[in-house]
Amino acid sequence: MPNFEMIPYQKTENVISDLKNIIEVAQKQAYQSVNVLLVERNWLIGKRIAEEELQGQERAEYGASVIKKLAKELTTEYGRGFTKTNLYTFYSFYKSYPNIFHSVSGKLDLLSWTHYRVLLQVEDVEARDWYAKEAYDQTWSVRTLQRNVSSQYYYRMLKTQSPLEVETEMKELTSSYQNKLEFIKNPIVAEFLGMQEDTSYLESELEQSVINNLQKFLMELGKGYAFVARQQHIHTEKEDYYIDLVFYNYILKCFVLIDLKTSKITHQDVGQMDMYIRMYDELKRNEGDNPTIGIVLCSDTDEDIAKYSVMHGNEQLFASKYKLYLPTEQELRAEIETQKELFYLQNKEKKRI
Repeated sequence: MPNFEMIPYQKTENVISDLKNIIEVAQKQAYQSVNVLLVERNWLIGKRIAEEELQGQERAEYGASVIKKLAKELTTEYGRGFTKTNLYTFYSFYKSYPNIFHSVSGKLDLLSWTHYRVLLQVEDVEARDWYAKEAYDQTWSVRTLQRNVSSQYYYRMLKTQSPLEVETEMKELTSSYQNKLEFIKNPIVAEFLGMQEDTSYLESELEQSVINNLQKFLMELGKGYAFVARQQHIHTEKEDYYIDLVFYNYILKCFVLIDLKTSKITHQDVGQMDMYIRMYDELKRNEGDNPTIGIVLCSDTDEDIAKYSVMHGNEQLFASKYKLYLPTEQELRAEIETQKELFYLQNKEKKRI
């Protein structure tokens, strides 16, 4: 754990520059402190699980029983962030970096936990160590690291006769990923601190307006809708996703997921919703619940679209039962268009004032 340090104070002729420096140094120090504790916590959890495994448990049996029990108890006590998948990740982290907190110099050149989570995707130890060093030395954001791992940047650098050209191309392609506020927006940090995520940065004003009113619209239908979550965080091995609205319909006995797009709906959008449905059916669906249903909405400036997504094999259930309690595509499209018109009218009034 780093020692506490006062923020260095230096007065210049430019007060704005001085204040920006104070704020940014404070943010950086806060990040470093939280980061070390988060990485250390996850490493120690992985170490303790590994020590339990060494008592003679077979990994398959251990994973199926003890990890499941640990995940349930920790989630009940401390909230989300301690799923079976995460506990296995902590275990893998300890196994991959058993000596990370045993530096000879005592200096800890740690990356963030989300960086390490990306690095765990790399099985080649030499490649993983190279990515870790480059990420630290060049202050890569998590998205930059993920892109470089996914695009085999290490191996391309080994094979190329012009490494400078490959590096220059990489920096150009990832320049938009280098966000100074990535830490503040990181949902894992929010979970670690026990804070509610601030999801306002995830939505444009138009999206917020449409989603706000869609939530009211469905609740007022009187067809069994109970609100569950908004901007619900879903994490996969490589990405973080946010489902705009989640409901549970107690008449249909199923979850209803809604995702709003502000551009034309693509096959990838439908595929993403199918992924959400699979994850919900696996993680949230209880015994007696019907399969989850997804609704992908588009508020494109030219055309509003509503598309239902149901997993293969559930089409008959959708046709015979779901449709009785779901708003029609036409109703959803009309509601989106109404809210867009109201939003634009309100903005015009604000500009006049």
